[in-house]
Amino acid sequence: MKSLPLRAPFAPKKKKHGWQASIAALFALLAVAASAYAFLYLKHDPSLTDLRGRLLGASALHPLGTDHLGRDVLTRLLLGGVQTIGYSLLALGAALIIGIPFGLLAGYKRGWVDKLFMRIADGFLAFPDTIVAIVLSGLLGAGIGNLVLAIVIVKWVSYARLVRSTVLSESQKDYIRIARTNGLSDIRIMTKHLLPHIAGHVLVLVSLDLGKIILLISSLSYIGLGAQPPTPEWGTMLNDSRPYFQSRPELMVYPGLAIVSVVLLANMLGDYLRDRFDVKKEVQP
Repeated sequence: MKSLPLRAPFAPKKKKHGWQASIAALFALLAVAASAYAFLYLKHDPSLTDLRGRLLGASALHPLGTDHLGRDVLTRLLLGGVQTIGYSLLALGAALIIGIPFGLLAGYKRGWVDKLFMRIADGFLAFPDTIVAIVLSGLLGAGIGNLVLAIVIVKWVSYARLVRSTVLSESQKDYIRIARTNGLSDIRIMTKHLLPHIAGHVLVLVSLDLGKIILLISSLSYIGLGAQPPTPEWGTMLNDSRPYFQSRPELMVYPGLAIVSVVLLANMLGDYLRDRFDVKKEVQP
C-alpha cells in the first residue's frame, strides 16, 4: 500500500509582489544616486539664471540639460520631487490628524456626535474632491500653502469616514465589551484597542491617496493655482516648458515621467498594503 506524501499543514505562502518591491528599491537607489551626484558633485543653484547657457542639451555638467533660463534641469527636477512629494505628505499628515480623532469619536460615541459628523461629511462629499479643491484654491488665492490647505479640507472627511466605519464594526465585538466591563476609560479603549485595528485600513488609503494628491498638486500648479515660479515643482516645470515643447520636448518629458513614476510606485505600494492587511473593501456605515 502506497503511503501518501506528507505535506506540512502550515506551509509558508509564497511571497507576492516581490517584483514590485524590487522596482521600488531600484527607483529609490536611482533617486539617491542622482541626488548625491547633483548636490555633492555638480552643486548647481536651482534658481540661478544664465541666459547664455539656456536650452543646452545633455552634458557632463548638465546631465539633463538646462531650461529656458539656463537653470540645471536635473537639480530642479530633484528639488521639485522634494516639493511635490513633501507637500503631498504634509497634506496627508494634516488630514490624518484631523480625520482620525473625528472618526474615532463619531464611531465610538455615536448619538448626536455621530449625527453631527455625518451631516458635515455629507456636505463635503456632495461634490467631487477635485472640483472642491480647485474652487477652494481659487477662492483662497494662488500659492502652494493655500493649495495644501484646500487639499486638507477636502481629504480629512474620507479618513474620518473610514475610521468611523471600522470603529462601528469593532465596538460591537466582545473584547470591547469586556474592556468596558473591566473599567477601562473611553480614551484607553480607543487608543489601545481600536487604533491598532484601523491602522491597516488607514495605511492602505494613505498610499492610494498619495498618488492622487501628487497629481492634484502638479496639475493645479500647472494651471497656476499651486506653486509659483521660480519654485522648482513638477507641475510648475511642466508649465514653464510648454512653450518649448516643439524645440525641446524633453523639458516636459522629464517632470512628466517623474510624476508618472512616483504615482505608479504609490499605487503599487497601496496594492501591496491592501494584500498585506487583507483589506477587501471599506465597511459601509
